[in-house]
Amino acid sequence: MARAAGDTWDIVTSVGFTALAVCAARALDAALDPPLANDPFAAGFVTAAGEPNLIAAVANTDMTSAAAFNAQWVGVRTRFFDDYFTRAARSGAQQAVILAAGLDSRAYRLEWPSGCTVFEVDQPQVLEFKQQVLEARGAAPSTRRVTVAIDLRDDWAGALVEAGFDPGRSTAWALEGLLPYLPGPAQDALFERLHGLSAVGSQIAAELGPAPGEIRDFADSVPTISQDSDQPPVSELWYDDPRTDTKAFLAERHWEVTGVDLVETAASEYGRAFHELPTVFDRLLRSKFFSAIRKG
Repeated sequence: MARAAGDTWDIVTSVGFTALAVCAARALDAALDPPLANDPFAAGFVTAAGEPNLIAAVANTDMTSAAAFNAQWVGVRTRFFDDYFTRAARSGAQQAVILAAGLDSRAYRLEWPSGCTVFEVDQPQVLEFKQQVLEARGAAPSTRRVTVAIDLRDDWAGALVEAGFDPGRSTAWALEGLLPYLPGPAQDALFERLHGLSAVGSQIAAELGPAPGEIRDFADSVPTISQDSDQPPVSELWYDDPRTDTKAFLAERHWEVTGVDLVETAASEYGRAFHELPTVFDRLLRSKFFSAIRKG
């Protein structure tokens, strides 16, 4: 088994490596027309990590490669969450929480209203690496940034409040590329805690994980997006055990839930049309993303 209870990782192993691979995809997105991720820090993170396969992928100018395919869909996902945060902040969200923040640099590259705080929650070693690279570059966040070093299978809600999060203030939550890596009970507990911390008017943008049986479909598509052979396939890092229907859970608690078709959005709003997507990615981009706002 690639995963075990209480497992941890740094930025070049296990789940941490997937965050670095996504960062490499954001770096490659800059070569696409139009670029959607607009992440000036991504290539630097990959270089600093020293992982040779991803360094080579970022340096490769052949945009027909598997890495380039990753850049296409990761760029769309990045733009979706970027736009979500921009709208949420403009509509009055005073706090943003990025769960499993990885090498996300939105606290640095997005414009935030005065008085907004961005909380980043992730494994200690991941956040330590990220901080070291940003400090070496002399980067300064565009808003107040607070890191919360904790495993999301532990009491992250308590750690978040201890770090200064205020449950009484409107919050924008993001769960990007996170839920597939949580066992079902951990995902259910996460949404229970998230709901309990969310004032009326709070918002969520999320990417759901695979339903039972869908990991096999993803594994069958791995040759088109193969990782370094020294790393476990991403399908071995995911869980597809039973879990609560997240959208129904939120709707029952007075969240207004809206599904998002990112294939259509990419073509109509982002200027990036997909052609002949593998079935699993078509399903991922069309059905796994949603936003929600708490109404009561």
